[in-house]
Amino acid sequence: MLSAEENELLTRVGPGTLMGDLLRQYWVPVMRATDLEETDGRSERVRLLGENLVIFRDTESRVGLLAENCCHRGASLFFGRNEECGLRCVYHGWKYNVSGQCVDMPNEPPESNFKDKVRQAAYPCREYGGMIWAYMGPRADLPPMPKLEWASVPEAQRDLKPFLRECNWVQALEGDIDTSHLYFLHARLNEDDSPALGVFHPDKHPRLELIETDYGVMYGARRKASEDTCYWRITQFMFPFHTFFPPGGALGVPGHIWVPLDDENTMVWSLIWSPDEEPPSFRPRGATGDVYPVGECLPVISDGLGRWRAKANKTNDYLLDPVKQKTQTFTGLPTITLQDQAVTESMGPICDRTREHLGTTDAMIIQVRKRLVSAAKALREQGVAPPGVDEPEYYAVRSASVLLPSSADWVEATKETVKAFSGIPVASE
Repeated sequence: MLSAEENELLTRVGPGTLMGDLLRQYWVPVMRATDLEETDGRSERVRLLGENLVIFRDTESRVGLLAENCCHRGASLFFGRNEECGLRCVYHGWKYNVSGQCVDMPNEPPESNFKDKVRQAAYPCREYGGMIWAYMGPRADLPPMPKLEWASVPEAQRDLKPFLRECNWVQALEGDIDTSHLYFLHARLNEDDSPALGVFHPDKHPRLELIETDYGVMYGARRKASEDTCYWRITQFMFPFHTFFPPGGALGVPGHIWVPLDDENTMVWSLIWSPDEEPPSFRPRGATGDVYPVGECLPVISDGLGRWRAKANKTNDYLLDPVKQKTQTFTGLPTITLQDQAVTESMGPICDRTREHLGTTDAMIIQVRKRLVSAAKALREQGVAPPGVDEPEYYAVRSASVLLPSSADWVEATKETVKAFSGIPVASE
């Protein structure tokens, strides 16, 4: 368990917080580029790392990400006019370009040079892998973009969908690095039933082996498959909020990016990609059509937290089916993503880790927490750049699921399998 002070350090992401300073060293996903296509179109509110922002695409298709409240009198720039390469506040007409520089101040005398001295808080943006990314840190010389395989394949070979999780980013992320819940939370009750109902494995107590990496932590979870073989699930955590979890068959590499909108809300970017062929669109187990991981979403509202909210949520018990729970699935909840959503949000907006009792299968969770806090302290106290900020090649890895002889060294046997950009099939089992 963590102390209350340690839990605060781990979970708070606003400006000036320990973890907030760490996260601001990295490029942070904001939205899909297709969700902001129109030049001189309407700006959108964005909540990111505890800050209220507006995002817009200017006349020349450049993306601006500005503090929401105008630095003149504090009116919201969400209402601003997006015109002629800038966003103009409707209160007094002050206009800002994508870098935040005030370029027009029509309520001041023509001879005034005051506009040259005024700058709205702004963050540089880049488009990469079909997403808009922002750098919210202190560097004048921007760090390189991470070398992510999914962002490098053609658009037809990846699927990228967001959904909002109403809890702290760390407890949301920890679900991806917790392999022991797989054959409980996501399980069907009967092995012979349809796989569309959930997963099944007789060995429900995995043995974890952790490997410290330059980019974060990797683990192999071993389960007995037969008298002479073991089933290994290999999961990656990459600083500060990327996870790749094992594929189920050779359909693509799945993963998530866990972006804190604030201390109590997380935008989850659900990924699946194929290095060598077009992957299927994301479909929850048993679903058909082009749907989101959480199923149907509520209508979009203009609030910074108003996108990609699941229609199945705590107000309707995530569509829990008690009959199905008794007869078919372990939870009675309809999809894998909603099963994860229900349990992580049920912990509260920020989980009270002073009450935890962690076991051997929680080793990865323990280690990732340590790595995050240690890197954040090293940054604050010694000025040490966190892992991966200046090493984009660190991210060229994959997850894996493989069957190996019981006597095999899993690290040696899979060292090529977990390399990205390698041309190796994404899964052998």
